[in-house]
Amino acid sequence: MAKELTPRSENYSQWYQDLVIKADLAENSAVRGCMVIKPYGYAIWERMQAELDRMFKETGHVNAYFPLFIPKSFFSKEADHVEGFAKECAVVTHYRLKNDEEKGGVVVDPDAKLEEELIVRPTSETIIWNTYRNWIQSHRDLPLLINQWANVVRWEMRTRLFLRTAEFLWQEGHTAHATKEEAIEETVKMINVYADFAENFMALPVIKGHKTENERFAGALDTYTIEALMQDGKALQSGTSHFLGQNFAKAFDVKFTNKEGREEYVWATSWGVSTRLMGALIMAHSDDNGLVLPPKLAPIQVVIVPIYKKAEQLETISRKVNEIVDELKAKGISVKFDDSDNKKPGWKFAEYELKGVPVRLAVGPRDLENGTVEVARRDTLEKNVVSMEGIADYIQNLLNEIQLSIYNKAFEFRAQKTTKVDTWDEFKEVLQNKGGFVSAHWDGTPETEDLIKSKTKATVRCIPLQNEQEEGVCVYSGKPSKQRVLFAVAY
Repeated sequence: MAKELTPRSENYSQWYQDLVIKADLAENSAVRGCMVIKPYGYAIWERMQAELDRMFKETGHVNAYFPLFIPKSFFSKEADHVEGFAKECAVVTHYRLKNDEEKGGVVVDPDAKLEEELIVRPTSETIIWNTYRNWIQSHRDLPLLINQWANVVRWEMRTRLFLRTAEFLWQEGHTAHATKEEAIEETVKMINVYADFAENFMALPVIKGHKTENERFAGALDTYTIEALMQDGKALQSGTSHFLGQNFAKAFDVKFTNKEGREEYVWATSWGVSTRLMGALIMAHSDDNGLVLPPKLAPIQVVIVPIYKKAEQLETISRKVNEIVDELKAKGISVKFDDSDNKKPGWKFAEYELKGVPVRLAVGPRDLENGTVEVARRDTLEKNVVSMEGIADYIQNLLNEIQLSIYNKAFEFRAQKTTKVDTWDEFKEVLQNKGGFVSAHWDGTPETEDLIKSKTKATVRCIPLQNEQEEGVCVYSGKPSKQRVLFAVAY
């Protein structure tokens, strides 16, 4: 039978680790803090990547690729940026190894020291803006709308598969614009793309908002975020879009000649999501039986398991099942007919449940006689016997229903776990006993945010877009406040 998971209620963190490993999504590698993404995990990432890539291209962006290595001097050009990333940079200092017979192996050749150290990219603003200087001369070159799919390295000390690893996969958009208004419009457009993807493909309800000064991206004037709530009541930042102003254009001297013939610095944005979304997908929906995948991102949407005792029974079942497979594929549904004879049906049921396959069909000799099939849905674990007549339409509708059902369940959970508080005692009590999002007044100062974090581990996750203005007093300092913000303990 499939492998047992630690129950969520007993140890949520261990449940997550168990699930990532036992569902064959990823494993720890020989390199500390880095992961191996296994084929099934990578298949889910590929589904995410394909949808996001389509959405980026539909909004006018094109893909390019920039170097993994960034000269150290580039980081010195934008002070806030270097300060934000300095503590997590991996640095290349030499370019050659040599054999050392005394030590019995290879050593770094001390004579092969680089003239200038190279940083393994933690993010690409600096190398990209140095490149853009050569690409942008005139207003006719703008807007420049570039995305890259890449890996990045941030030397994290405490790692967790998908959520926080020293190396991870992501996309990073970097755009250049003629005006401030266009750049802000782009920043908002991309956070909306991310929210659309999270809600309509990941079935993950998110809150769009601004980051506080403390939580902003290093070098940005404004950071927009989408924040999601996991089943343990912690928040997960699931995507960010940054208005960079002219900071990087000035640092790398990227100017253009406007329509009036005057030289101006361009306006910039950057935006990204990463394999952290895999962590969000797992933690937001899955249960003690394993993964629960929204159909739109499931590598296998339907699995069909034959129930038989004799080879000739399998032959008869297979003829009918192959007709169903063709009907489903004709509707663009990904389907697997698992007729392997090395595992019993019970083992297969448990395995596909663990891997989150949205719909499972079981077909035996009696089903063929009756013209029926047993249909099990992964999200609710309900089983129904339905007619084979019109089965493809039935499955197509069921997949849509499951997608919506998973979203609604997550939405209702978030609603139950969002609490308005007005006092410091209420604030602490909710965080300690209930978790989730806490909607509270805050005086807007980084100092108060730091103090709240030091006492409760909660941070301002975001100031929601179109936030209702409401007079009040900060839950911690008692100073005046014009709006509530969302606090939570976060990953």
